[in-house]
Amino acid sequence: MLTTPDHTAGRFAPSPSADLHIGNLRTAVLAWLFARSTGRRFLIRVEDLDDRTHDDVAHRQLADLAAIGITWDEQPQWQSAHPDRYNAVIDHLAGQGLVYECFCSRKDILNAPRAPHAPEGAYPGTCRHLTDEQRAQRRAAGRPPALRLRTDRADYTVTDLLHGSYTGVVDDFVLRRGDGVPAYNLAVVVDDAHSGIDQVVRGDDLLSSSPRQAYLTELLGYQQPVYAHVPLALSTQGKRLAKRDGAVTLADLGVPRAWQLITESLGWPADDMAGLLELFDPARLPRQPWIFT
Repeated sequence: MLTTPDHTAGRFAPSPSADLHIGNLRTAVLAWLFARSTGRRFLIRVEDLDDRTHDDVAHRQLADLAAIGITWDEQPQWQSAHPDRYNAVIDHLAGQGLVYECFCSRKDILNAPRAPHAPEGAYPGTCRHLTDEQRAQRRAAGRPPALRLRTDRADYTVTDLLHGSYTGVVDDFVLRRGDGVPAYNLAVVVDDAHSGIDQVVRGDDLLSSSPRQAYLTELLGYQQPVYAHVPLALSTQGKRLAKRDGAVTLADLGVPRAWQLITESLGWPADDMAGLLELFDPARLPRQPWIFT
């Protein structure tokens, strides 16, 4: 059901809900460096499935990436252009009996009883064993169901270039939300496979999602990517950078200042991306968050 491109690739996949801040730009630079230093193509994917995303923001993000010297090898892909891609995979999994409807709200899940030692945040399986009659009753009540993957394990282990072996939760995670939008864990796996992406470099706040994605990758028979979850940029209060906490964008800083901050944070002073590539060494990459002041 999938033809994988001949050439491997890395990628940067921003969600256009807000302009890229300095931490996002730093992660994009690192993703580019990892890809180019290993002879991979570099691709951009606009993750615009959420209704909080905006086309004008996406175009500004692309312009900012180009302004700091990031290049890509194909036209950026927009997730919203590929609904059939995600639906086909869900249909494939449903045909194997691996999909079920879930009528739980966030509050239902939070308040549901859990087995002893159940992982924090894992779905407790409330709707996994509903009868046809029970499902019909819930549909009649007017709550549109999400679709969940029927998994056969509680955890999965991935190997990360910076974090080593990491074992995380694999529960019956959502494939399609109740509003019909493909869920992140599904879309990212399917899109990476379709684009031949075998190297995933992103912020380490997403490390915990990698076991679910790797499990789904295996289930679908796709090639497992190489993971590298890089340290985030944090505020002086130790929080993820956000506009309300003083995060700054390229428009705020200007290209020369933004470039200086990024290269100083990595410890590799360089005039441009080509010069930075000559200095790049993953073994010397800082392992601690960058505290942006």
